[in-house]
Amino acid sequence: MEIGTVGIVGAGVMGVGVAQCLAQSECMALLVDLNDELLERARRQIIENLRLQALFKKGGAAPNAKSVLDQITFSTDCRILEKADFLIENVTEKWEIKRRLYQEIDSVCHGRTIFAANTSSISITRIASATKRPAKVIGMHFMNPAPMKRMVEVIRGYHTSDETIDAARNLLTRMGKECIVINDSPGFISNRVLMLTINEAIFLVHERVASPAEVDKMIKECFGHKMGPLETADLIGLDTILLSLEALYESFSDSKYRPCPLLRKMVDAGFYGRKSGAGFYPY
Repeated sequence: MEIGTVGIVGAGVMGVGVAQCLAQSECMALLVDLNDELLERARRQIIENLRLQALFKKGGAAPNAKSVLDQITFSTDCRILEKADFLIENVTEKWEIKRRLYQEIDSVCHGRTIFAANTSSISITRIASATKRPAKVIGMHFMNPAPMKRMVEVIRGYHTSDETIDAARNLLTRMGKECIVINDSPGFISNRVLMLTINEAIFLVHERVASPAEVDKMIKECFGHKMGPLETADLIGLDTILLSLEALYESFSDSKYRPCPLLRKMVDAGFYGRKSGAGFYPY
């Protein structure tokens, strides 16, 4: 399948990162969100990402922001997605919101469009059930920050076809990414491990065993991780962490996924991490 234009729904942290990756791979990207303010913020974030990318790339020339942005169409009109050959969805981890969105885009996009859910915890088979094209629905879980992380989890739903898997692989290769194809299970590989680690780290702070900095330093120094679990939580967003844990708890009915009370309190207080200016650390 020849993929020329890719739709991206959701201009949050992940949607912006994915749109940037596509544009830098010379794919035409259609970035859609609810209002112009969100899209303008996305535009500014891409420019900032490109600047930082140049700083980290030793001896490399800075990517041309204009040429990257010229590959992206920013729009609040979902109907623009009828032009997409492939679509990557990045909206919040709430099933009712995803369900309504997939019903809407299913009626907008042409029949050959593949839908890829960039979800961290919701079953791909469940997402596919909201469409009339279950064989063309796949999971594509990018890591954060997407422009800097090469590995992507690709998830095969119950009905996902081999042709859909091949198309996803080819697109990721074009984007300079590697992937591992796994079978559908809420949380997949990465989040079934990561969310437990983050949640347990939050319990350590909640129980006053150690401070956030001490927890993160111990994990980084002992295991060679570049970021500690609480730094990672702030990067992902504590609200997203909570939604992911709730989805895992609902899916498996297992108490090990019970969110820490401190996490709920911080989300209720508006401490989401980097995107709100404060989480376990100030920003």
